Amino acid sequence: MSNKIVLSSLTLDLKRIALGLHKKSYRLADRFNQEAIQRQTEVKSEELPIYLQQVLSKVKESLSLDNNEKKAEDLLMYSTIIQNYVVYKMKIV
Repeated sequence: MSNKIVLSSLTLDLKRIALGLHKKSYRLADRFNQEAIQRQTEVKSEELPIYLQQVLSKVKESLSLDNNEKKAEDLLMYSTIIQNYVVYKMKIV
């Protein structure tokens, strides 16, 4: 699968986790947390710029946080950064 699709899917998973945690729907958040972990294994990080590789490593750290409020904030921020990269740098058509 192309990095565009994988990164776009990862972005949606991260947003769903953040929204699930915000609504205190922990079961939903946990399910998408598993999906996000799986998506990260599908990313071909060697094709990405260094700053995005660093963002993805921080995503991995945030996915394992116990503090749900911080986790939700971090993942929402990272999802926006990744989404901006996909939309503006990869030029989704």
